[in-house]
Amino acid sequence: MVGLTLPPYLLSRAIDDELAPGWVPALLGAGLVNAWLAMSRHRTMTKIRMDANFRTVRALVEQINKLGADLPKRASAGDVVTIAIGDVIAIAASLTVTGPGVGAVISYGVVAALLLRVSVVLAVVVLLGVPLLAILLGPLLGRLMKVQNGYREAQGTLTTRLVDLIEGLRVLNAFGGKGAYAARYRADSASLREQGYRVASLTSWVGALGAGLPALFLAAVTWLGARLAAEGAITVGELVGVYGYIAMLVVPVSFFIEGSFQISHGLVAARQVTRFLALRAGERPRPAGPDIAPGTLVGLVSARPEESVALLEGLGGFDGTSLIADHDAALFAGTCARSSRAGARRTTKPSTGPCASPRRRTSSRGYATGSTR
Repeated sequence: MVGLTLPPYLLSRAIDDELAPGWVPALLGAGLVNAWLAMSRHRTMTKIRMDANFRTVRALVEQINKLGADLPKRASAGDVVTIAIGDVIAIAASLTVTGPGVGAVISYGVVAALLLRVSVVLAVVVLLGVPLLAILLGPLLGRLMKVQNGYREAQGTLTTRLVDLIEGLRVLNAFGGKGAYAARYRADSASLREQGYRVASLTSWVGALGAGLPALFLAAVTWLGARLAAEGAITVGELVGVYGYIAMLVVPVSFFIEGSFQISHGLVAARQVTRFLALRAGERPRPAGPDIAPGTLVGLVSARPEESVALLEGLGGFDGTSLIADHDAALFAGTCARSSRAGARRTTKPSTGPCASPRRRTSSRGYATGSTR
């Protein structure tokens, strides 16, 4: 955003120098540089947003795998769905405030320094006006965050009720309770809609003030600059430069307001995600069974072959450190050490065989499944 201050400065100098040769190419070059910087900023912010999105989803999936069968006891289905659909996107969007936010602060300081060279009065007005805009919007943003928290809680509760309704629809039909449950859901949905209207009302006020207050600030500073130019305190070129600086300052001021809204929304979503990530699975007693020594051949016999396969898949897990292979998967694309992360970490020299040192489990189908750890 600092580059946006360059065209007004060059334009004011060109007017005061009576359009001397060289200013037009300089203005054209400044425009091209700003266009390239804007494109680079957008690409960088998109990468940050997507990276944050994927990292959050990965953390949620790992937490779900850790909770396992305890997930329905620790969190409702509605909370999980709402977190995956809305909260992840809100968190990723809030992180894009960082880069432009720093640029907005720096550009604000640069504009104040440039105006200080033109007029002390204009510089003081700008230095005091921008923080005043933030102070005016502070209470509104705080109220918006509070309303968003209540809306988010009600949304998760309603989603949970919808999932329960879908899962138990056949039972509700059998007992004749579908109508009562549906009426209760409609009432809760109407209550959530009213909360959504309140959130939308506050959001619209934030958007309106974010667009209107900077415009009023621009008009006030321009009027003050015109008075100074009429009195001969500043030149016409400096007046044009002042207008350009303040018009450029509308961008960071509007971004401050929009960024504050995104941060408030992201904080609400982050509280839900961190609360879910803090869940811990309950302690389970170790089941009674035989102790199997590592490196031994173990036969698993069951009346139903699919049960044996399910047990072997459960033993392998989803952490990437075990490899479950049927008889059709005896050959690997490379070594077993490269097929699992743990083997790749422990192996210093890759083995030459198709499988270095497998631990095999035999199922009731009559074939062996290998697991490398």
